[in-house]
Amino acid sequence: MLKTINYQGDLETIVEKLNTRKTSISKEVSDKVLTVLEDIAANKDAAVMKYCEMFDGFKVAKPDDLIATEAEIEEGYSQVDADYIRILQRSYDQIKMYHENQIDKSWAMYKEDGVILGQMIRPIERVALYVPGGTATYPSTVLMNAVPAILAGVKEIVIITPVKSDGKVNPVIMAAAKVCGIKTIYKVGGAQGVGAVAYGTQTIKKVDKIVGPGNIFVATAKKLVYGTVDIDMVAGPSEILIIADENANPKYIAADLMSQSEHDRLASAILVTPEASLIEKVNAELDRQIQYLSRPEIIKESLENYGGAIVVSSLDEAFTVSNYLAPEHLEVLVGDPLNTLPKIQNAGSIFLGEYTPEPLGDYMSGTNHVLPTGGTAKFYSPLGVYDYVKASAYSYYPKAALATFKDDVEKFAKSEGLDAHANSITVRFED
Repeated sequence: MLKTINYQGDLETIVEKLNTRKTSISKEVSDKVLTVLEDIAANKDAAVMKYCEMFDGFKVAKPDDLIATEAEIEEGYSQVDADYIRILQRSYDQIKMYHENQIDKSWAMYKEDGVILGQMIRPIERVALYVPGGTATYPSTVLMNAVPAILAGVKEIVIITPVKSDGKVNPVIMAAAKVCGIKTIYKVGGAQGVGAVAYGTQTIKKVDKIVGPGNIFVATAKKLVYGTVDIDMVAGPSEILIIADENANPKYIAADLMSQSEHDRLASAILVTPEASLIEKVNAELDRQIQYLSRPEIIKESLENYGGAIVVSSLDEAFTVSNYLAPEHLEVLVGDPLNTLPKIQNAGSIFLGEYTPEPLGDYMSGTNHVLPTGGTAKFYSPLGVYDYVKASAYSYYPKAALATFKDDVEKFAKSEGLDAHANSITVRFED
């Protein structure tokens, strides 16, 4: 099932042979989304209500119906099994434990000449979490997006999520929201949901940042509103890359490759190994295990089109290939995996050893599952507390300290042709 590629030192050729997914957004999608966004910016609630009916079949009688009531949230929560609530709470606690280590602090330095320099860390005030709610429902997305925001001190956290024609939010989404203490849920998703919170309407308040995954229309909308609001990232289909040595268990490898392939026909699952004989064993396990899974067609199409097994001459070459591809998820199934960390330069989230499968990170290891895709792990990080804060620099200079910089600043300013800058310094010493 996995096509085999022999690595010959040409990384670009590897990418071509893997049939790497096209990441550009089509003009047709972009034009449709732009039309929706412009309509919402101009017509606000009326436009949102129109698109809810057009795209989701949810006929909104009045604008207030776009907001889930407290009674609805309580009703949804009551419909969820108590043991599932326990699982949500356990996941919340694990994510909180991990992300508490990311909390940044304000700082100041005091110099002998009376100068004070510092940085203030302040939370973003209002954030919207996009939570898919159409063909798939992911309460884990609520937790992963909300917990870092809570730890950062964000004052207002709201959820935007699509609903079906009955106008009801999925109970597990409401249960996850209640576990996180989120009280505002807007029943609108898609590009219209992104536009509503980006621009604000009579009913839906404007936010400062939008985070969370969505389909191509959601991703395009986030990209187009960036600048009006901040966003986390424009994420694409899921990816996993597994580095395995001769001792790796083919049963585990096959299971983990399919765990990502079931997400999407465009998902990418890649095995990199110096052991060519391992590939045949993995393919046999793929054929065996797929018979027991509920999404075999999606898995097959994903593996055939965007999966592959890359044969390298050594584990060092395996890490070279991995660093070039910069996968969203990287599993390291080798002896003494902890010692391989210095070899890893580019990866969204790293899973070390055969008992740290990627799905553990999707739900409960504590690490975040909102991750950079499409090679963007070369410059993006997983979602974290740092995504929900901003820093302000500050400085205080007494006159005596400014005097020691006077001539240099004036000369620097004049060298750039900015006389008014220089004058701002000069006038303070004319008396």
